[in-house]
Amino acid sequence: MPTSRPTRGLEGSGPGRILQVMSDAPAVDYRQLLENEQRQLLSELSELGHGEGGGLHYDSNFADTSQVTAERGEAGVLAVQLKESLEEVAQALGRMEDGSYGHCEVCGVAVQPARLEAMPATRYCIDHANRS
Repeated sequence: MPTSRPTRGLEGSGPGRILQVMSDAPAVDYRQLLENEQRQLLSELSELGHGEGGGLHYDSNFADTSQVTAERGEAGVLAVQLKESLEEVAQALGRMEDGSYGHCEVCGVAVQPARLEAMPATRYCIDHANRS
């Protein structure tokens, strides 16, 4: 005999949609998750010297210039990755505004709430995420 499980779905179609769960568990505010992630990414970019507040400073008189060059290169690669993640978060916030958030961009099926909670900026259901 099948057991009944709580139903889950994204409530509403406008900005700030929250996960409604038919249980005692609190609803998940995906907008808040995305905004928190956005703040964290901006902070990390700033620490790397790619934000408004600057960041890493290298001593031009440092004896081992190859180490400084390597550190700058690593910081640059990390900054590119952080900027890409920041763009994904911005796109997810845009999808919240247009009502398409929480649905796979390939097949249109609702993305599982656990996946959205773990990766709030995701654009794909688990099936299509594994294919890309």
